[in-house]
Amino acid sequence: MEPTIIREGYLVKKGTVLNSWKVVWVVLADDAIEFYKKKTDNTPKGMIPLKGATLTSPCQDFTKRTLVFKISTAKNQDHFFQATHLEERELWVKDFKRAITCLQGGKKFARKSTRRSIRLPENVNLSELYVLMKDQDNGVKELKVEKDKRLFNHCFTGNTVIDWLISEGKARNRPEGLMLATGLLNEGFLLPAGDVSKDGALGEDDPLGSIHLRGSVVTAVEYVPDE
Repeated sequence: MEPTIIREGYLVKKGTVLNSWKVVWVVLADDAIEFYKKKTDNTPKGMIPLKGATLTSPCQDFTKRTLVFKISTAKNQDHFFQATHLEERELWVKDFKRAITCLQGGKKFARKSTRRSIRLPENVNLSELYVLMKDQDNGVKELKVEKDKRLFNHCFTGNTVIDWLISEGKARNRPEGLMLATGLLNEGFLLPAGDVSKDGALGEDDPLGSIHLRGSVVTAVEYVPDE
């Protein structure tokens, strides 16, 4: 039986020999990833088996590259991919994770839902969004929070962040706000305040396939990560 194609599209991939980053056409099947020099090619440049593979996202091995995720094969070979915008990465990562999980459990891949409620712009400038959040007059109202007998400054709840994103027109609804807030957290613009909130922020069954902020406390960091 032919493998089922789950997702295909252009991503930027780090070369395994020359270490250069190049755009490739990626085809995700239920058991492997194939990548081509261009969409019209009939023969792939390479193939990555998914059985026994693990996925790391966000991958922060490269300080000047954001939106990177890593596939590590069962033979400990690392393959790095970069998306062009946040939603694109989250869609790929969600399908990669489910494909790997289905292979491990001997199940057939099947999507549960499409995210029709999310229509974010293709390019979201997280650095600019972070600066707006820190604005003293119109940004997110910060609190001092005590957790685990420690006092954290510059804090706010995840719900507060999402409410602010919606009120400022940066997100149309809570799913979009959650995705943007997740991106800020994943890329290091925000940090969980204390171990309790960090544990509460993690959710494997989240419908967006990433970190759930509801009820957790996050704190702004005092630097802007490299672009």
